[in-house]
This record gives sequence, structure tokens and C-alpha cells, in this order.
Amino acid sequence: MRRIGLAVALSLGLTLASLVSQAQEQQTGKMSRVGRLTPTTAAISTEANDGFREGMRALGWAEGKSYAIETRYADGVAGRLPGLAAELVRLNVDVILAGSIQGALAAKNATATIPIVMVTSGDPVALALVASLARPGGNVTGVTVLGQELSAKRLELLKEVVPSTNRVAVLCDPTVPDTAPTVNRVRETAQALGVQLRVWEIRDPSELEKAFAAMSSERLGALLVLPDILLNQYRRRIVQLANNNRMSVVYPFREHVEAGGLMFYGATFREMYRRAASHVDKILKGAKPADIPVEQPTKFELVINLKTARALGLTIPQTLLLRADQVIQ
Repeated sequence: MRRIGLAVALSLGLTLASLVSQAQEQQTGKMSRVGRLTPTTAAISTEANDGFREGMRALGWAEGKSYAIETRYADGVAGRLPGLAAELVRLNVDVILAGSIQGALAAKNATATIPIVMVTSGDPVALALVASLARPGGNVTGVTVLGQELSAKRLELLKEVVPSTNRVAVLCDPTVPDTAPTVNRVRETAQALGVQLRVWEIRDPSELEKAFAAMSSERLGALLVLPDILLNQYRRRIVQLANNNRMSVVYPFREHVEAGGLMFYGATFREMYRRAASHVDKILKGAKPADIPVEQPTKFELVINLKTARALGLTIPQTLLLRADQVIQ
């Protein structure tokens, strides 16, 4: 009986030791590392970062326990992205979460082996980031909004707000790879609407004041802003200049309207990055990016700042107000 008791005690001791060892391995084991490559500043990336963390939590990931984020901010300078991407590659992160077209291209140029999850507003097939949306084929997948179609839709909404306008200004950054085809697509819509476009190219924030002064001198009262790192980074200044010049503007990012802009239509950063978390989750669990289809948002928000509309002397059509997801009073 004594021998049996000793055997049972020994067996229980070994089992307990095994459980303790497993717990220690889980606590001290290597956490998955996500390399976050973002073109803007930490302050401007808050919505995107929060959306990604929300998505990861919903999938059972605990930051600081099961995964960690290594973030590199380009602070609105696209030229910094290649160097920052190279830093993440040297850290040998498990996956790179790359924001913007330029960020995704920088990450792809930096590595052909580390999986990349992009969040962009361009056409990843035309830009050779993926072979196709259904079967990306390489080390890149993610979430994309086809910005050309969205920009065309924004012009249609702008025409609804200011039906009498026959000339619309377009603010864009010509260094963005998707700008030229987007402007061409918007021109097609403008022609169908009987609207003439006047395009202003901005390469540096110091050019903003001059551009708005020129728009004002040409008596252009309507403006379409194309999606871009630079134009997002300086969104408060752009909104201020547009409002000071009493221009009706439709913006590519919700944050513009929250800063006092007139109208936004599109997918939000929070939602796109929340969806990107599902791609990161699959990759960290062993899936290959080549086999994960690129996702396109199915929900688009229309947000109208009625307070700004009143200040501009605009009457927003009731039909448009009824379609809005949010009306800021």
C-alpha cells in the first residue's frame, strides 16, 4: 500500500510539474509580432490602430500576451516608408500591416517572404501588389477600397449638394501611384454630369494656401479632395482653408468632417483595420497570404456636417440627409 501511495504521489507530482512547465512556456514563449507600417503620425493613426486592436481582441488575441505590435510612423513623409519597412524586415516580424498604397509598395519591395496585410484605397492589381483580388498569389493580401470608383461617387454627391455648379476643383498629390487613373475616372463622371474639372496638384503642404487662393480667384465653390497621405496629414488646415473660402467639399476620410469639413463618403479607417485583423489572424495561424482573398468593404458611410453647411449658407437636400449615416448638428 505504501508503494502504491508513493507511486500515486510521484505520478501526481510529475503531472503537476508538466502543467507548471507548460504554463511557463506559454508565459515565456515567443509572442507573435505584427509590424505596423503607417504613413502618418501616431495622433492621426488613432482610429486605425483602435480598429485593428478591436479586431484582434474579437478574435481572441491579447496584446502584450499573445501578440505585440512594432509600429513605425512615417509622420506624413512618404519617402520615409522604404527605410521603415526595411527596419521591420530586420526585426523579422511575423507579419507586416501596411497602411496606404505607398506603404504596401514599400513593404513589398522590402521583403518577398514576410507576409504583408495591406490597407489601401487603390487598385492593388493595377499596382502589381497582387495577381488578383481572389487569389493574390504572392506575400501580400489585405483590405482595399477601389478609390477610383469612390472618388467618382463623391463627385456625384457633390453635384447633389451644389446642383448649380458646373466647375469643380480637385485637390490631389501627383506622386501617389493611383492619382492619375483616379483623376481620369473622375473626369469621365464629370463629363457625364456636365461639370468641368480644375485640378490642383499638391506635393508639399506649403502649396496649400496658394492653391486655395487660386481656387478663390477663379470663383470655384466646389472641391473634391482625393485620398492621400499628405492631404490626410494636413486635414485640419485643408478644412480651415476650404471653409474660409466658403467652398463646398466632399472629403475622402471621415476625420475631415469631424474636423469641421462638410461631407464624407467612404469606408472608415476603424472598420477597414478591424477587417484587416482577420487577415493577420489567419496568417499568424498558418495561412498563406497568397491564398487569402483581398477583401473590399461592403459598408460605406455618408456623414454630413450640418453645422458647416449652415455656416456656408448651404441647404442640404432632404433626400441626401435621409440617406446619411450621421448628421453632425
